[in-house]
Amino acid sequence: MSEAQSNSVAYRRNVVFYLLPEFTMIAFTSAVEALRSANRMLGYDAYSWRLSCELGGTIAASNGVEITTKTSIEEERKLLSASSRPTLFLICGGTNVEKYATKSVMGLVREEYARGIAIGGLCTAAYVIAAAGLLSGKRCAIHWENLPGFQEKFPKADVYADLFEVDSNIYTCAGGTAALDMMLSLILEDFGDDLVNRICEQMLTDRVRAASDRQRLPLRARLGVQNARVLAIIELMEANLSEPLSLLEIADHVGLSRRQIERLFRHEMGRSPARYYLEIRLDRARHLLLQSGLPVVEIAIACGFVSASHFSKCYRELYAKSPQQERAERKQLLVA
Repeated sequence: MSEAQSNSVAYRRNVVFYLLPEFTMIAFTSAVEALRSANRMLGYDAYSWRLSCELGGTIAASNGVEITTKTSIEEERKLLSASSRPTLFLICGGTNVEKYATKSVMGLVREEYARGIAIGGLCTAAYVIAAAGLLSGKRCAIHWENLPGFQEKFPKADVYADLFEVDSNIYTCAGGTAALDMMLSLILEDFGDDLVNRICEQMLTDRVRAASDRQRLPLRARLGVQNARVLAIIELMEANLSEPLSLLEIADHVGLSRRQIERLFRHEMGRSPARYYLEIRLDRARHLLLQSGLPVVEIAIACGFVSASHFSKCYRELYAKSPQQERAERKQLLVA
């Protein structure tokens, strides 16, 4: 039993939710509501929180809803020496996170961490923590959509497509409803199963998902495919994007002939296995173009293309624009 459980009336956590522009509302509210519900069940405010952003005042989420914060970066820096200093500094990320990972934000994150304060990130906020230099050799989680670019940008971070990760005093989650699971895990650590079960009943959720639970739907549900052999082949393809397997190698792995695989894919996927493999490699390349600053030639290599020219040709055929055009359009959106 934890110290918090044996002396729960005295136990307190003070959380700062630091909101980046365009943060995702579902991750933020899931985290806050878990704490609010814990306080209600306990009958006292074991968890307190305040909202902060770079300049203080109001800030808009990615859905356009504006939230009023209490403190700015400078005010949070002053509070580090006060009794109201946080025990957990939780960054709430969302879309265009690379645009908002400013020097002032990263400086505050490093300062909080140096003072022994736990650091957390919701949704894409692991990007900010990594950019601040705090995730080298650390396990972390980020939304699956941002995973390829994050891996290329921060190769020293030990990133996983898990719902959440806790490594020492750094907490990261993939966003969405995974924020609820991470906060329930924290409450479990503080107060045990009974309180968490009562919160789950109140919030109409049947369980706390494990950190290692998958983010995305299983392939069977995501693709609407029931054939186990086709699913096994697709999993093999997705695990080998940078060095694509030949159809003969795939056939050896799954114990089918090339002709059988061709027929299966035509029937189940409406295209050849080679075409499907190409499309998922190009999809990964598109994520890297949009979420990283890697040169096009490096993206081509990372996605299994022998040359930048061949990559560009295939990309244009699928997306009706060149990789350079794709990236230029993304930059225009970030500037807007």
